[in-house]
Amino acid sequence: MRILLISPNHAEGAWLQKALQESAHSLQRTEDLRDGLFVAGEEPFDAVIVMALDGALLPALHAILPGLSKVTTGATIIAVLGIEASASERSKMLRAGADACFRYPFSFIEMHERMHALLRTTAACGGGVQGGQHAQPASGAQRVQNAPQLDAGTREIVEGARRAELTRREYLLVECLLRQTNVPVPRDQMIRYAWPEKDDLDASTVNLVVSRLRRKLARQGMEVRIETISRYGYQLTLPAFDRDAR
Repeated sequence: MRILLISPNHAEGAWLQKALQESAHSLQRTEDLRDGLFVAGEEPFDAVIVMALDGALLPALHAILPGLSKVTTGATIIAVLGIEASASERSKMLRAGADACFRYPFSFIEMHERMHALLRTTAACGGGVQGGQHAQPASGAQRVQNAPQLDAGTREIVEGARRAELTRREYLLVECLLRQTNVPVPRDQMIRYAWPEKDDLDASTVNLVVSRLRRKLARQGMEVRIETISRYGYQLTLPAFDRDAR
């Protein structure tokens, strides 16, 4: 899942960032609300989490939520407020555009499951956008026929009865490719998704991880293929699509 975390530079934000990354999500973080609004409109995200633990930030958050909701059509927006935030203030955030609102301290497990539940509801209602816009998350309720699935709990790719264990980078790369099956995905997009914390990653690193992925898929006898698109990137090709193309 591709997540944007908007949070000031404090220990609570660092804790949430680490928890999300350890849950096998592709995470991008900004520390300012206005920067977050800009980034949210630049690329598709499945979810946006905004932390405003300081009560002084609440007016700015309330003012920016409608715009955030507009530029992230199909994304789930979660607001995390400070311990002093009243029920009235949390209700204001929901009316302004947040899909869920939590008061710190909160249960990460509960927030994580709520986020998944909201995404399932969006998918069931036909929300989200495919292709180069807001794609369905790879773990969403609706899947492309014959597409392999990702098991976030075990960090495995699953194709029928076959399973292959993946590293965190491999998992994120497959998730990125699964969002646009049978379509070429540029290498720089894959880097932003699987290495969001790296600004100058060498393309050879992507090639190395893809080669390792191919060997794992082949060892398990999986039919899905990762094809190289010369001077562009890679494409995840599904078995049925591959046969039809022939």
